[in-house]
Amino acid sequence: ESWKMGLKAIALYRDGSKHSQPLNTQSGDSAKKEEKPAAAAAAAPVQVLPVLKRKRLPRKRRGFTQEAKIGGQKVYLRTGEYEDGRLGEIFVDIHKEGAAFRSMMNCFAIAVSLGLQYGVPLEEFVSVFTFTRFEPQGSVDHPNIKFSTSIVDFIFRLVGMEYLGRTDFVQVPPDVSLLQLNHGKAEAERECSNPSSCQEHAAAQPAVEAQTQDLHAHDGVAAGQADALDEHLSNMMGDAPFCNNCGHVTVRNGSCYRCLNCGNSMGCS
Repeated sequence: ESWKMGLKAIALYRDGSKHSQPLNTQSGDSAKKEEKPAAAAAAAPVQVLPVLKRKRLPRKRRGFTQEAKIGGQKVYLRTGEYEDGRLGEIFVDIHKEGAAFRSMMNCFAIAVSLGLQYGVPLEEFVSVFTFTRFEPQGSVDHPNIKFSTSIVDFIFRLVGMEYLGRTDFVQVPPDVSLLQLNHGKAEAERECSNPSSCQEHAAAQPAVEAQTQDLHAHDGVAAGQADALDEHLSNMMGDAPFCNNCGHVTVRNGSCYRCLNCGNSMGCS
């Protein structure tokens, strides 16, 4: 048998000659005892996890291209949208940066795009990546976003404003009618020229309307706050910088940070 299996060596031990048995065999009684748990496991219902499916974008798609300078670094952000106006992909192009950093940003954009196409909510990306801090950072020549802590922070402030109607982390509130959120809705209504396409747009309309309702909810959230300070403290980011005046830990204050010890504002004024 060893020769048939192609083994190089074989060792024989007399039963009981070793302190611990190199080879153990099971009796018929023990085998019968083990059959019961196996039968019970087979009878137990198996939980089937849902299989995620990727929803690809149409070959011809809408979107916008945004040019901006972040701390003197030029950045181009391009987006791709589904037929109902939802964000489905992003592309990031950076000028005058090394190949390694540019390649990492491209891979990051691909990962985010795949997440969006597999159903990850855009709100999750915006919540995680806003206020991330690394160079280049600083002033931004954008009509609504005047300061960002990194390129990634700027990207998700921008898409959060354009596609979710988020205005709580921008320095200049935008005109709601000009946001990409409402622009995609208007384009979908304009192209609804035959019954079949109208049905497709009507099926996708609740998602756009829900985003619009979220926009109005964000606009009126300050009026319903019992204690604004408690709200800021509960949402304090772990990457909040230290105050450059007194060294105390700062907390989120709109689109920037504020020190509760001395009142110093970090970048907003």
